[in-house]
Amino acid sequence: MADSIRLEVCVDSVASAVAAERGGAHAVELCSNLAEGGTTPSAGLIAMVRRRVGIELRVLVRPRGGDFLYSNDEFDVMNRDILLAKQLGATGIAIGILDVDGNVDNARTGTLVNLVHPLRVTFHRAFDMTRDPDSALESVLQAGCDRILTSGAAKSGLDGIEAIGHLVNAAKDRIGVVAAGSIREDNVRQIVTRTGVREIHAALQTPETSPMRYRNEATTLGTSQGVEYLRSVVLPETVERLIQAAGQPVPATNP
Repeated sequence: MADSIRLEVCVDSVASAVAAERGGAHAVELCSNLAEGGTTPSAGLIAMVRRRVGIELRVLVRPRGGDFLYSNDEFDVMNRDILLAKQLGATGIAIGILDVDGNVDNARTGTLVNLVHPLRVTFHRAFDMTRDPDSALESVLQAGCDRILTSGAAKSGLDGIEAIGHLVNAAKDRIGVVAAGSIREDNVRQIVTRTGVREIHAALQTPETSPMRYRNEATTLGTSQGVEYLRSVVLPETVERLIQAAGQPVPATNP
């Protein structure tokens, strides 16, 4: 349907990618190091996710955590990672590069877009760190990107709801605007209705205790259980509930 909402789930493991597909997601964005906001996943992870899921596979290309101002060496890494992700079966790539003044790095973004071609390119939430979102929108368009991922330059999509709606109107169907930022079943309908977005991006991670029976409590770090004995996963039912909360039918998927 023309007014249908598409869900992209951010995942960092094969199990979460499979769960996202089973829950009815239309696409996954694959990354590593979610605690740092996501970095480029390994070649092995890309290959295994591609083998296990049939939905769209968008790969995040981000050489490190932190800001989005990259050195020449880091830019070369991004070029190489894009080529590898394409070889391994990615159907899209997510990138984001800024200059020292907080503007979209037009030249480098254009270079990466050309390298990704003919796959689709998402300019990720580096967009939310730009000095002027309206100017950034035009820069991303000029570079040839297909989608912008944004929380409206706020901590969450709900906080940035007015700014996201403004970007949807400014885009005028020239580029896809994807709402992101702590989107859950209790706020997705409001975000979709008030912004007019047709795509949403969500992490939907659920903490899960390790099944390991032996635990060396003397070396655990971070929490009472130890970070070594906790992990976060996507559950099919969480994905399904989000889609239903957005007022959409859950797509049929393979068992």
